[in-house]
Amino acid sequence: MNKYYTITELTREFGVSTRTLRFYEDEGLIHPERRGRTRLFRPADRHLIKEILRGRRIGFTISEIREIIQVYKDPPGEIGQLQLLMQKVSEKRDDLRQKRRDIDETLTELDNVEEACLTRLAEIGVGT
Repeated sequence: MNKYYTITELTREFGVSTRTLRFYEDEGLIHPERRGRTRLFRPADRHLIKEILRGRRIGFTISEIREIIQVYKDPPGEIGQLQLLMQKVSEKRDDLRQKRRDIDETLTELDNVEEACLTRLAEIGVGT
């Protein structure tokens, strides 16, 4: 049985706009069937939308998502896709860890500036 999903069904299910799904289509990430002006999404499209949204949540760009999808379609297929995905996850994790270090350093610097301001205010006799 061929189950098709309408754009309305998928926007409701995933909490995205029709514009988002059209964007993914324009970017070549999904390929719904067309019947006149109506887009009909197959279960495979639904699965791809779910994975695209998951990729976006963890910070992958559309370009990275496209690359991961394409590797699945071309040899070596799923093995290559999984290896690429593991590499991208590792890179994303490293980026986030660096951002965490940067944020921690900035917070420390802000604490130091605040302390210096409070010290100077106390030196000139201004109460806070």
